[in-house]
Amino acid sequence: MFDKLDAVEERYEELTKLISDPNIISNHSEWQKLIKEHSSIEEVVQKYREYKKEKQRMEEAKEMMEDKELKELAEIDYYEAKEKLPHIEEELKALLIPKDPNDDKNIICEIRAGAGGEEAALFASTLFRMYSMYAERKHWKIEILNENETELGGYKEISFMVVGKGAYSRLKFESGVHRVQRVPDTESSGRIHTSTATVAVLPVVEDVEIEINPADIKMEVFRASGAGGQHVNKTSSAVRLIHEPTGIVVECQTERSQLQNREYAMKMLRSRLYNMEKEKQDSEIANARKSQVGSGDRSEKIRTYNYPQGRITDHRIGMSIFQMENFLNGDLDEMIDNLIAADRAEKLKGEEE
Repeated sequence: MFDKLDAVEERYEELTKLISDPNIISNHSEWQKLIKEHSSIEEVVQKYREYKKEKQRMEEAKEMMEDKELKELAEIDYYEAKEKLPHIEEELKALLIPKDPNDDKNIICEIRAGAGGEEAALFASTLFRMYSMYAERKHWKIEILNENETELGGYKEISFMVVGKGAYSRLKFESGVHRVQRVPDTESSGRIHTSTATVAVLPVVEDVEIEINPADIKMEVFRASGAGGQHVNKTSSAVRLIHEPTGIVVECQTERSQLQNREYAMKMLRSRLYNMEKEKQDSEIANARKSQVGSGDRSEKIRTYNYPQGRITDHRIGMSIFQMENFLNGDLDEMIDNLIAADRAEKLKGEEE
């Protein structure tokens, strides 16, 4: 590990010189690339320097302990440094885990009603509101791309983009089946129903990251419509793209302009194709060993919202929160922090094997 840390520190010092070089600064794209690399390893370098400083302090204190007059003070320094070192070492191990290249990206989130009819559609609406409120807390922007609303105000499906730094890093573990247990407003006898909604979180990818042959895309245009099929747009501005090799279909109908809807639909298509390829690679790499936090498979039941008990349980990490109202109002950080910690621990375990 320390050979690796020495190499990272050496590269950091090299980059520090390069980004101050006038010749590099004049080449804006190259300078930006180096600045990004410099920034990405800065935290691990600072932590490694802290480790070396404590190590040196411990060694110096050990020498000073031989002096009777300084022994008592030297012992305090020695044991303080000795206690700190293992903690810093653990932090360094975590920092050396390769970072998910998608973590800083914006996301496209797709929520679909599952089993449970109208109640499932209402639950999909509850989840959309929850993520919207979380995005608001994080000062992220939400753009609705496509929605299929029911007459009671639920969603058969809704797709939206979340724009904000680190959106994917915080929300990627939301992919999967969310289950709700509650008495629906539509139920007169007071029986508890179980319904589901499926969430997919996809990183927004650029053209350069995934190539799409225009000949593979079939485009259809249609009129955007609201709940109950009432037309809200008299022109055919809504766009449906069909990627014929994979059969993926995406729709966008929230913008007035056909051009804008096509642009958003292309973003959705790129993200879907990228995610399909990523899932394939991940399954090949993981093969026998799956992450404790889960693969993000859409068929995997990840969380239950039990209204009668006021409990939200994440099945991947066995964590329950008894703050239903706060959670549904976007207070997700405690759950997300624990999911990130569990994922990091699993990756660390994988690195050590």
